[in-house]
Amino acid sequence: MEPDLFTAAAEDRQEKDPSSSPLAVRMRPRVLDEVVGQQHLLKPGSPLRRLVEGSGGPAGASSVILWGPPGTGKTTLAYVVSKATNKRFVELSAITAGVKEVRAVIESARRATGGFGKETVLFLDEIHRFSKAQQDSLLPAVENRWVTLIAATTENPYFSIISPLLSRSLLLTLESLTDDDLRDLLRRALNDERGLGGAVTLPEDAEAHLLRIAGGDARRALTALEAAAGAAIATGEAEITLETLEATVDRAAVKYDRDGDQHYDVASALIKSIRGSDVDAALHYLARMIEAGEDPRFIARRLMISASEDIGLADPTALPTAVAAAQAVAMIGFPEAALTLSHATIALALAPKSNAATLAISAAQDDVRRGLAGPVPAHLRDGHYKGAAKLGHAQGYVYPHDVQGGIAAQQYAPDAVRDRRYYTPTRYGAEARYADVVERVRERLGRSGESAEPS
Repeated sequence: MEPDLFTAAAEDRQEKDPSSSPLAVRMRPRVLDEVVGQQHLLKPGSPLRRLVEGSGGPAGASSVILWGPPGTGKTTLAYVVSKATNKRFVELSAITAGVKEVRAVIESARRATGGFGKETVLFLDEIHRFSKAQQDSLLPAVENRWVTLIAATTENPYFSIISPLLSRSLLLTLESLTDDDLRDLLRRALNDERGLGGAVTLPEDAEAHLLRIAGGDARRALTALEAAAGAAIATGEAEITLETLEATVDRAAVKYDRDGDQHYDVASALIKSIRGSDVDAALHYLARMIEAGEDPRFIARRLMISASEDIGLADPTALPTAVAAAQAVAMIGFPEAALTLSHATIALALAPKSNAATLAISAAQDDVRRGLAGPVPAHLRDGHYKGAAKLGHAQGYVYPHDVQGGIAAQQYAPDAVRDRRYYTPTRYGAEARYADVVERVRERLGRSGESAEPS
């Protein structure tokens, strides 16, 4: 939608008096070379470069969907396009706009193209909030290139955006900004005349804390910096101390180095607390990791490992819970991901414990490493290819489904490990059922060997 009188006046005021805008807005890059992070999307010839440079012709710039966590630069990239290109730039938000507004933009774009040869770029923020019918209204314009669409979303587009629109656009994935990216941005904001113009300094400990609480979100980092700088200037301080920053953002500096010992120590304590069924201690360590800005995907990976390593078949729902948590975390990110991680941590901590699956594979791997392997029994070998029968492959194999009880008493393991027992189930939780089953099965198979322990 074209800016109205009041919007235009507000934009004019911001240009004349930049201090009236938030720091995150004032520090918004004006050209692609000022963009921090996302370098994988800004290479020569990339879709975004071509949009900015106005590449046209039969291989003109494609519509794009920008998918990434909050504060990674989706709106910023659209803003750079709006400033750098000679095309008409129209911005809509799916929060307030509907089909009526979309159709008005498309009709205006068709008139501009036909009457003045002026192409239109439509930036649609929060596109995942559009219904299927609302997204359908974009299809003709995108397919016929009446507009070049730049759509932004924080939700997984494979679930939130209709397939026809996805197939007509390029999906570009934005990554969370690294600490180095944010550090460059913060230092630029401290010194640039558009930002704080050197009014205050940021000591190393305060900068490290600011990076932690930002969690890869540039907007959050600049908002916290602006608030802390305001507090320091108001009290006549020349620097933003850690104490000032803590008081401003109301979050204590957690002593936690994501690249050092604390990273591994706290992660280890989380897993050992889950293993020990101390749910409160586990939640404490989880909270420390979250507050320190730990990557939620790292936490989710540790929980998935714990589900198999320490719980296994004592609670068969533990692993699906951990996997579902990891998938959810990847889709939603912080701060909401904290709820999902808490859910999974509590479930794992309170689940019955068994390391039988861990010991089983360790014992089996140990035997293989020591050379206890041997050839696969002939009746188990592949018999589908021509000539297999002449080699004796698959001959004499008994199909278990043809046998009463579904268990065929035949040899499965190689001779070298025929009587080895790797799995020793516990009597904890649901694994007690498996303990009864495995004994009956081994008896039916005639296996009376000794348990193998990993060395």
